[in-house]
Amino acid sequence: MKRIGKIVVAVFLTGAISLLLAACGAKRSASEIIEELAVYYGTYGEKADRKVQDLLKELRLVSTDEAIRWEKIMELWASAEKQTLNYDLLPDGLPDTDELCLVVLGFQLNPDGSMREELIHRLETALACAEKYPNALIVCTGGGTASENSSVTEAGAMADWLRDQGVPDGRIIVEDRSLTTAQNAINTYDILTRQYPRVKQLAIISSDYHIATGTLLFEGEAILRAEKAGQESMHVVSNAAWKAPSGTLSAMFQAGALIELSGDVETAFKIYYEEYDIHELPSISLN
Repeated sequence: MKRIGKIVVAVFLTGAISLLLAACGAKRSASEIIEELAVYYGTYGEKADRKVQDLLKELRLVSTDEAIRWEKIMELWASAEKQTLNYDLLPDGLPDTDELCLVVLGFQLNPDGSMREELIHRLETALACAEKYPNALIVCTGGGTASENSSVTEAGAMADWLRDQGVPDGRIIVEDRSLTTAQNAINTYDILTRQYPRVKQLAIISSDYHIATGTLLFEGEAILRAEKAGQESMHVVSNAAWKAPSGTLSAMFQAGALIELSGDVETAFKIYYEEYDIHELPSISLN
């Protein structure tokens, strides 16, 4: 009987060790898990909630801090599309100090470097907001997107337009190195945290279909940059939208943008250019 008992224990230990080794061997990087998080939610939305929760649990085994951040980002993603849009003007009640920064998102320039009508309408909305909150700073975002004029940037053209309307140069901040909304967020935070640490609140100004994405990425960047999860130095607190006659940004595009924020630019651009194969991921039950 003793010999049989020893055999049972040995078999049990061998199995446990095998399972442990298998689990260790299957342990994935945080970036791999974050990619799946974003792609599954971008593809299936709330139908993928069970898979999202499983992936967040897996991420917590790799990094508790990263898991807490991405739990907040996923909650933010679910709520961003449901936020109230303030058409043409920011609401009352925001601080009329340079603690507030108006973030004006750019739009692709014409080939010769002139601004398209949609960008001018965004600027008209920004001007009205700047007049309502005359002490707020204003960030113009966007790099060189004029195919026939490399000397012009979206942000530079936007800043010139605002100056022509009488906005003091001291209020205007130019972020002219970005080509995506994710880069807008990353580069804007670089500028604000280094040069304008007094800024604590952001208001996103763009076309109505772009507000949710702007809110998601700028608040998401704040979450990722916090020294500790939950200790963000800035927050997106409001928005002002121009009502565009058309335009959409898909959840899958947002997935790519979040992946870009996480640092995986290659995968992000595969998604932007619709070269990402969702079928390479394991199938999930949506029941």
